[in-house]
Order: sequence, then structure tokens, then C-alpha cells
Amino acid sequence: MKRIILVAFTLALLTSGCKVFKSSKTSQNTAPQTETTAEPKVFSVPAPKNTVRENPVSDTMYETADKPATGTSTGKPVSMRSESFTMTNEDQAAYGSKSFFVIVGSFSSNENAGKFKQELAQQGFKPIILHSETGYYRVCVDSFNDEAAARSRVQGIRTKYPKYADAWLLIRK
Repeated sequence: MKRIILVAFTLALLTSGCKVFKSSKTSQNTAPQTETTAEPKVFSVPAPKNTVRENPVSDTMYETADKPATGTSTGKPVSMRSESFTMTNEDQAAYGSKSFFVIVGSFSSNENAGKFKQELAQQGFKPIILHSETGYYRVCVDSFNDEAAARSRVQGIRTKYPKYADAWLLIRK
């Protein structure tokens, strides 16, 4: 008999504390409530400051905003990435000492990179293919030892060839 009373008491305690039973009892007595919508929160982020550093090396620099829209700059930052890569022996002899490479295409297939290289050669570029440590084949159109000259070349390509507006710099690791 004590077991039956204990089991009944336990069930009564569990059902009185259960949310399902409480919500069904209150919904019978009251009208359904509508949710109130809160105003969305709006956050503002300050614009990046345009600064020119004396010795830029590894991060993105922004072009100054006072250049005209029709000038040589698109105003977009030049993105950079540092990777190890390999190149053919011929290209190694010609470009092996360079540190900054202007990339206009990146492919997972060497065949596709080769086709793009031929297309660029018809447009007057002298492209080479770099096989990156990430497995991608990077199509490079120019290389430099000076970062400022490399950035200037990227901006020049972006201006003269709008379809290559996503050109970027690859730094040799």
C-alpha cells in the first residue's frame, strides 16, 4: 500500500511541475496571446582610417579617398596572401628571386590554369603558373621585389582590365 501511495504522489508531483500540462490548462481559460515584435537593433561600424605606412609588408593597405574616381585606382584594397609555391625550372630561373607576384586567376585544375594562361598571353601579358602549397594553380602576370611597385601594378591591371578587378598579391613564404 505504501508503494502505491508513493507512486501516486510521485506522479502528481511530476505532472504538476510539467510545462505541457500547465500550458494546456491556461490556454483553455484565456485567449491566445500574440507575440510582440521588437524593433531591430541597428549597429554602426566606423569607417576604416586611411593611413599610409612607411614600410608596408604584409597587410592590406587602402587607397586614399582623395583620388578621383576616374584615376588609376579603384579604391578597393589590394588583398595579399603569403604561401609557399613551386614553378617550372624555366620560370624559377627568371622569377626565382622575386617576392611579390600579381595573381589574376586561381584554379584547382592545371589544365584550366593553362587555358587561362593562353588567354592572357593573347592579351599581351607574360603569365606563369605557380603551384601553391594549398593545391591551387595560381596564374601570375607579373612579379616584383618591391611591394609598392607590385601594388601599383595590381591597381593598374584593375583599372585597365575591369574583368580582372579581383587581382591580388601573393607573397613568397
